[in-house]
Amino acid sequence: MRATFQRLFHALAHIGLHRALAALRLLLVLIAMAAVVGSLCAAFLWSLDAATHLRFAHPWLLFLLPLGGAVVSLLYRWLGQSVEAGNNLLIDQIHEPGGGVPLRMAPLIFAGTVITHLFGGSAGREGTAVQLGGSLASTAARLARLNARGLRLMLMAGIAAGFGAVFGTPLAGAVFALEVLAVGRIEMAALIPCLIAALVGDWVCGLWGIQHTAYRIPFMAWPNGAAPLDPLLVIKAGLAGVAFGLAGLAFAEANHALGGWLKKAMPHPALRSIVGGLAVIGLTYAVGTRAYLGLGVWSPDPNMPTIAGFFTAPAGPWDWALKMLFTVVTLSSGFKGGEVTPLFFIGAALGNALGVALGAPVDLFAGLGFVAVFAGAANTPLACTIMGLELFGATHMVPIAVACFVACLCSGHNGIYLSQRIALPKFMGRPVPQGTTLRDVRGRRHRRKS
Repeated sequence: MRATFQRLFHALAHIGLHRALAALRLLLVLIAMAAVVGSLCAAFLWSLDAATHLRFAHPWLLFLLPLGGAVVSLLYRWLGQSVEAGNNLLIDQIHEPGGGVPLRMAPLIFAGTVITHLFGGSAGREGTAVQLGGSLASTAARLARLNARGLRLMLMAGIAAGFGAVFGTPLAGAVFALEVLAVGRIEMAALIPCLIAALVGDWVCGLWGIQHTAYRIPFMAWPNGAAPLDPLLVIKAGLAGVAFGLAGLAFAEANHALGGWLKKAMPHPALRSIVGGLAVIGLTYAVGTRAYLGLGVWSPDPNMPTIAGFFTAPAGPWDWALKMLFTVVTLSSGFKGGEVTPLFFIGAALGNALGVALGAPVDLFAGLGFVAVFAGAANTPLACTIMGLELFGATHMVPIAVACFVACLCSGHNGIYLSQRIALPKFMGRPVPQGTTLRDVRGRRHRRKS
């Protein structure tokens, strides 16, 4: 009997040591991957800033937008058809791990996004950072010979590292990676790995000297903590949240609809990009300003609407709609980049306009729109609430949360990521089979209409 207990003890000790070594190995791979992702995000942000400065210095570059789009489309046609789905591919691979994500996704999305911004396309940067993270995470998982569960974990961590590094919001990056997979559910099992990856990615990006844009809401920014809760202000934040959710819904649906129509009308991707580039040039001269090109974070012209400017003074009432139009045309015609920074612009501009209309502080409502339109479009209210706290501080925590959660509810079962699954429906009395993708929901809705 004594010998039996000794053998059992040694067996358990061996199992414990084996698991500890496996966990240490995974942690080292995770940290190394996140550090590389943070470095690449730093290089990407530096390249994006250089491209933006060049575009402002040489306005004629806009006329090369159709050619630049065609080159990127041909590169993807020849080299990257398997990765053209972008963020949706990452989500699919997390839900159903298969062959992973090819490494070529990283250089293709990096170059494609920089070209888009160099020539004036209206796009963002989140998609690029997330795809950089996912591509490198998949490669790291293959090199470390991780199993399907390990691959899934690494992909989520790669998303967290990329998102946290590119926006300087590691907590939001970690939660975004957990929340974006399924509507109504958070993958808590991957919380610590995603948090570690997001923190490492953000720290390494900062070590390269990258500084993120600082946003501040002066309204009632009391030095001793949060301001007293104003019920009327919270009600106004909820009303604005409805508009933010509908704006996120409109953006997502317009992007999917125009993109689908262009693919049917022009099967060749290079032709779509040429037509889209010409359309962006035409829109620029039709509205008489270049304010809606590129990221829209800053401009050398103080009279142009920018994200930063929406926090300081009332702006044009239709800036949000024009930015949405430019971005939808750019992305649906095949140009590369992300949706999130344009959504920040759309949300901040709409929040500014709603602040004026509701008699509310425009700086606060610009901040609410900044995160809430993204929350509605991406179905990630918790991540966006945390992003609001990281960017603006906790002074207006309640209005930020109200706007984000109302916006997510009002956007319905729609979103910019069609591979998202529905774990729990947003509405009572609307049964949706668990695991249904937003793509399936959208397809059923259109079949009923026809």
